[in-house]
Amino acid sequence: MAVYCFDFLGFQETLKKMRDVDDKIIYALNALPTESFKGQVNSESTCRDLYAKLQQSHLSRQTNIRNCITLSATTLKNLREQRDANPNDVETDSKFKAEQRKLRVLQSELNVEDIIKERTYKAFNERCRSYFHAE
Repeated sequence: MAVYCFDFLGFQETLKKMRDVDDKIIYALNALPTESFKGQVNSESTCRDLYAKLQQSHLSRQTNIRNCITLSATTLKNLREQRDANPNDVETDSKFKAEQRKLRVLQSELNVEDIIKERTYKAFNERCRSYFHAE
């Protein structure tokens, strides 16, 4: 899924879609059988596949967020240089402040990712620990 760092609302919408697997973890785990239906579904395979999906999703989101942070930091550096060269330029100053806010929000997305991962893996481990152990 393509992430566009310059369109912040688009970035957030894409992240929301990418977090779908985490948001639906409980539904995915409910597909695991109870003790009485254990033989009908390969729980180890189901857990292994779900774990691989989670790992890929988390890595992809983190990479995209970090890429946008790097891009924003570079933009901020360029704007700072422009602002320092022409301190009376109101437009550059405005862009600089907007980019600062954007960078802070992007950095906070990394914290959000940590919380989402923790919650997701807690639910995953509660249901899959009997069938699958991550390496």
